[in-house]
Amino acid sequence: MAGVSRMHVPIRLGLAALVASGCVLEPNLDSPLTQTKMVLTALLTVNGLQTTVSSRRLADHSAAPLPPRLPAWGATSGAISQVGWWGAMAIGFWNAQR
Repeated sequence: MAGVSRMHVPIRLGLAALVASGCVLEPNLDSPLTQTKMVLTALLTVNGLQTTVSSRRLADHSAAPLPPRLPAWGATSGAISQVGWWGAMAIGFWNAQR
């Protein structure tokens, strides 16, 4: 849990940089790729908020056995995070090349 807690600040800074770079680069909002990147960024934001709540729930169960839904929720959250970050970065790279 200590390792996860340390990652919240860099993740929030990365998300802020993702949003800021999207605003500064004047994206074409009619582009399906840009719209997909915006959806992925929104998904990352919501996922980050629920991850904060999940981290607190996991900390509350530090001495007791975990209910099965908490690790499953954590794995799902990690998968969403990977898809969101890699997808947004790939779309940004693709758009920069065109």
